[in-house]
Amino acid sequence: MKKANKDYRKPSHKKDESFKQFQQKLGIQFNDERLLKQAFTHSSYVNEHRKKPYEDNERLEFLGDAVLELTVSQFLFKKYSLLSEGDLTKLRAAIVCEPSLVTFANELQFGQVVLLGKGEEMTGGRTRPALLADVFEAFIGALYLDQGMETVIAFLEDVVFPKINSGAFSHMMDYKSQLQELVQRKTKGQLEYRILEEKGPAHSKEFVAQVSLNDEVLGNGQGKSKKEAEQCAAQMALAALQHKE
Repeated sequence: MKKANKDYRKPSHKKDESFKQFQQKLGIQFNDERLLKQAFTHSSYVNEHRKKPYEDNERLEFLGDAVLELTVSQFLFKKYSLLSEGDLTKLRAAIVCEPSLVTFANELQFGQVVLLGKGEEMTGGRTRPALLADVFEAFIGALYLDQGMETVIAFLEDVVFPKINSGAFSHMMDYKSQLQELVQRKTKGQLEYRILEEKGPAHSKEFVAQVSLNDEVLGNGQGKSKKEAEQCAAQMALAALQHKE
């Protein structure tokens, strides 16, 4: 009988050790480790351990989703002072969407720590995108409850915000707005766009645009419309200016 009790305790001890190592790797120590464990507890695990007081991560996921939207919104609001509400919304959506959250979760190896039921484990739940995205949001919710908004922002400054700064989501942005942001931060002056050339038949026009700052040409671009040509010119200008930095 004693041997059975000893074996029964091993899995719990192993889980405790994995969460301890996980916190050491992140450089975050939870005050209430029950919140951390709850963030990584899938409903399938709870269903298989009904006699134990486990709670799944769905409520924490709900909270984390709101905290993540607020913190990312605040970061974007401060960083991109000239972006419109619509552009900010698109950019935020790209950052907090499932594929992005899965990338963040995978980089931190969240999948290795998740508590899953046997069925979910056998069907590859540990790498299932929706599950990993939910766990990332639940972790944010748990961290917020345990240590407040400042710690959440510090965590995002390590994991999420550097990707925004490096341009990982720039495909969602307007290049003209990005160029305006960069010029606004670095210099004073007015950007000017000019259409240099229109070529081709009426049904298949090609436009060539140029963007300059204080009479200095920054970039040229071409496209099927004036707007597309200006965007391409702004993209070239951005690349050239960022290369100089």
